[in-house]
Amino acid sequence: MATVEAAAHILEQGGFDHYSTNAIAERAGVSIGSLYQYFPNKDAITRALIARETRLLVEAVAAVPQAADWQDAMTNLIRAAVDHQLRRPRLARLIDIEESRLGGLASDFDTGAAPTELLRPAVARAPLGRDDHLEEIIGDILIITRALTDAAGERPDIDRENLERRIRRAIFGYVTFSPVMDA
Repeated sequence: MATVEAAAHILEQGGFDHYSTNAIAERAGVSIGSLYQYFPNKDAITRALIARETRLLVEAVAAVPQAADWQDAMTNLIRAAVDHQLRRPRLARLIDIEESRLGGLASDFDTGAAPTELLRPAVARAPLGRDDHLEEIIGDILIITRALTDAAGERPDIDRENLERRIRRAIFGYVTFSPVMDA
């Protein structure tokens, strides 16, 4: 078993109390010396795990078929995000905690532009009425989606359909909201 997947299993099954380089090496079937050849410490393994999970999410979103209608496109993207979160909810939640502890996106995998680029075609088709704020709107959509999926990951029972509906309601309401002109 690969070291990063071994780390994922340790986190899922035992939480932080059992998450150590010794436990990860044992689970991966490698010596602790071999583990340290590739990962200088537990945080390096955690960063690799965060990078892997982030890549999986970006790949899932990238694989979403493009829809002609912006609402269908957003629904597909929301479904991909929810599927990713609920695929391994305990792991997703613990990774969120570690990512926060390590200072934001704690991996070497640069996802800064990837989600924005994936969302841009769908959001650009929405009735925004404020095209000059497209990047800001995309950023807000990412924040809304992440906040709601992460919050759902904190609860023991997760209703996938309800979560998708709540995220759609928040995003569609935000995107179609027509604010009063600034004073």
